[in-house]
Amino acid sequence: MPPLFTIGYEQVSAPAVLDTLAQAGVGLLVDVRAVAASRRAGFSKSLLAAGVASRGIDYLHLRGLGTPAEGRQAARTGHYDEMRRIFAEHLATPTAQEQLDELAGLAAAGRAVCLLCYERHPEHCHRQIIADLICERVGVKVEHLAAPPV
Repeated sequence: MPPLFTIGYEQVSAPAVLDTLAQAGVGLLVDVRAVAASRRAGFSKSLLAAGVASRGIDYLHLRGLGTPAEGRQAARTGHYDEMRRIFAEHLATPTAQEQLDELAGLAAAGRAVCLLCYERHPEHCHRQIIADLICERVGVKVEHLAAPPV
């Protein structure tokens, strides 16, 4: 089974992220942002989906696994424990549970899946929490990818 990859796009270019995903052999990029929009070139939903498709990588947006606005604000201000608390409450919702199940199924099927969010460092991001939950359910390892910074 391939590992469950994660990547953040803070301080990196879209081509660098695409290169990193392709080099790792990722087959499916799962966008776990609540809002799949970005001021950073190449990271809004349609441009990102087109970019990964050009590398033979599928794209899936699981909005229900994104951090609620108040959690994003806590992360932006460095209150990571508060972000984790808010996200843990969000994960108890039916939508988040359904999408966790969907993600676990994709990972269990042996796809090389990568979770994408903004934060460069996974320990400051909710994708680490998601990855840990999926790894517990499916028995795969997590591998954090990092594209070279701009």
